[in-house]
Amino acid sequence: MRRNLDRLIVPGLAGAAVLLGVVLVARLSRNPQTDDAIVMADIINVVPQVSGTIDELHVVDNQMVREGDLLFVIDQRPYRFAVERARAEIAALDGEIDVTQRRIEGQRFAVEAARAAVHRAEEQAKNAGDTLQRTEPLLGKEFVTPEQVDQLRTAKLTAEAGVDEARQKLDQAEKDVGNLLALRAQRDAAQAALGKAELDLGYCTLRAPFDARVVNLHTAVGQFVAPGPVPVFSLVDDRAWYVVASYRETDLAHIAPGMEAELYVLTDPRRRFRGTVQGIGWAVNPEDLQITPGLPRVERELQWVHIAQRFPVRIRVEDPRPRELFRVGASAVAIVRGGSSPRKTDGEH
Repeated sequence: MRRNLDRLIVPGLAGAAVLLGVVLVARLSRNPQTDDAIVMADIINVVPQVSGTIDELHVVDNQMVREGDLLFVIDQRPYRFAVERARAEIAALDGEIDVTQRRIEGQRFAVEAARAAVHRAEEQAKNAGDTLQRTEPLLGKEFVTPEQVDQLRTAKLTAEAGVDEARQKLDQAEKDVGNLLALRAQRDAAQAALGKAELDLGYCTLRAPFDARVVNLHTAVGQFVAPGPVPVFSLVDDRAWYVVASYRETDLAHIAPGMEAELYVLTDPRRRFRGTVQGIGWAVNPEDLQITPGLPRVERELQWVHIAQRFPVRIRVEDPRPRELFRVGASAVAIVRGGSSPRKTDGEH
């Protein structure tokens, strides 16, 4: 009797184990899970747009800052001098423009009058030349006296001199107008230089662009900083947190943007957080082959006899509180609820 019972129990247990395994595999397939995940947030490098020494430093490493908080101030004196110099140049040009404009206004009709004077002088010179040309042949026939011819020659020379004088006055009047236009162009350039100087002065003060955590701060007052690839420190954007989970390529068929996810962070694994799949990586560098620089490098995973590639899945944490639990690079566990209805996102069809 007991032997018969044993014969029934052993196959029953084996069958139950197989059934449990099938249920577990089906559940994992429907709700892909991975502990190959890390907590992430957007990070920006704080790099000044002007060079100089740090005059004031208002933050310390790992400090929480709010949008608009003062981070540090670069020595403003050289940039204040540049602003004052640009303003002085504009003031000097304004004075020259005013003087030139007054002179032109005082000669409002000078250009037209000068043109008319040139025209009259040219007519007089032409008449004097014509008269002299008609009179000179009469001198040999003694119809006119030498004195009369000399008078006509003098009149012609006087008329030509009058043309030169009238043209000089016209050139001066037109020059005043040209000088005014040039001065106005110089003022426009000086105004642009002032704007640049004021902008540089404003760049001396750096404030937090959003709520963030200060990280990688290793400097002090007096340090020279400048635009370039080396940041003064970095800011971790505290407004949004993500979990980047690496899933096997065989799991991706059960994951889509918009699906709900359960998230656990190992800083406090007892807490459960709700997340939403934001996107699935479309390109990675396998560990044994670099396809192109810039792509994430993800290790393969041995699955039975085939090595499965993993792809990053970006999951947005819906309510990341308390914030103290979220640190960039912290370990996490992600479970995508495959039964949830995905919402369409940009790029998904």
